[in-house]
Amino acid sequence: MKLIGITGGSGSGKTTFASKVISKLPQEKVSMLSMDSYYLPEQPKEYYTKSGRPNYDHPKAFDWDLLQEHIVQLKEGQSIEVPNYDFKTSRRLDKTTTLTPTPVILFEGIFTLFNQIIRDQLDIKCFLHVEADIRFTRRLNRDVAERGRSLESVINQYYDSVRPMYEKFLAPQRQHADFIVGEETDVASEILSARLLQFIDQNKEFELLLNSTKGN
Repeated sequence: MKLIGITGGSGSGKTTFASKVISKLPQEKVSMLSMDSYYLPEQPKEYYTKSGRPNYDHPKAFDWDLLQEHIVQLKEGQSIEVPNYDFKTSRRLDKTTTLTPTPVILFEGIFTLFNQIIRDQLDIKCFLHVEADIRFTRRLNRDVAERGRSLESVINQYYDSVRPMYEKFLAPQRQHADFIVGEETDVASEILSARLLQFIDQNKEFELLLNSTKGN
């Protein structure tokens, strides 16, 4: 199984890039895991921003123990129960979603390359580098339209935590990336999907050989 890490700042187009790659692969052979599902049920108060708000852009905002456990289980071929996080209420829901390992899993989020234990499990590491003004505009549109946020709250959060956390924690992840993708993601998604298709085809040949051996 190939585990692909895709990271970048909020609004850099991680989900869009992952979806482009997925669209070029056999649907039954690929799946996606989002780091957003692993926000802690309650944010630690010691990492609140100066204005007294939860800091969702700090590494400590995530349930690393559970995430590490799930990443290792996926690499070992085990299914996991992915948490469901409600962004409108900023709470983890009681229900989970089962994720069964596929030959390729795309793992996207703002800190997919941050943790060494998880980073060591990744077969390919991607960093999306997009200019700050573009990321801010995308985040603004997304949070207002999809997450029920007010314009003022999104702007305040950007200056309160998003921008400083990007500079302190997110941007340095570039050093761990195998390749860096710019704003134009079509070519990069074509190249990555072509490489993954090769792996899927090789894996298919191995499965056929294994099955034929079992039949003898």
